[in-house]
Amino acid sequence: MTSFSLRQVKLRPGEQYRDELEVELPAFEFGGQRYVPVPEQVPAAFEITRANTGTVFSLQFTARLHGPCYRCLDDAVLEVPISAREYQAEDPEDEQMQTQYVVGANLDVSQWARDAVALALPEQILCRPDCAGLCSVCGKNLNDEPHTHEEEHGDPRWAALEALREER
Repeated sequence: MTSFSLRQVKLRPGEQYRDELEVELPAFEFGGQRYVPVPEQVPAAFEITRANTGTVFSLQFTARLHGPCYRCLDDAVLEVPISAREYQAEDPEDEQMQTQYVVGANLDVSQWARDAVALALPEQILCRPDCAGLCSVCGKNLNDEPHTHEEEHGDPRWAALEALREER
């Protein structure tokens, strides 16, 4: 996991530290499916800005995730641009004024990057925007074999209600 020692940077208010880090991204579980970042280590622009009341951390990178399509289960590749910021107050009186990624004198960059990617994911990861999905009757991939079924299969549990409707 990638972490950054904050002891190596001594900044006064108004000063800034910039660096490029290789951030290790763990695999994701999203909607019961596993998505793997490729490559596992991505270059990220990392910035620390010292303010009068605390420190602002910035991280920018692009994550490329591989996993199943939400609709058809084929391979899907998703590129997610990330621009994340965190603030750590000098003397935090409130929990909202401190970041959970700073533990002692270390910044957990991998966990921060993972959470930033998770927040940037769309509701559905698709192989392509117009993915047709799987046929609800036979289970075939509608992207490869677009088709319809002639017979309409009714649910046998509704047969009694259907009979009542026909009596009227």
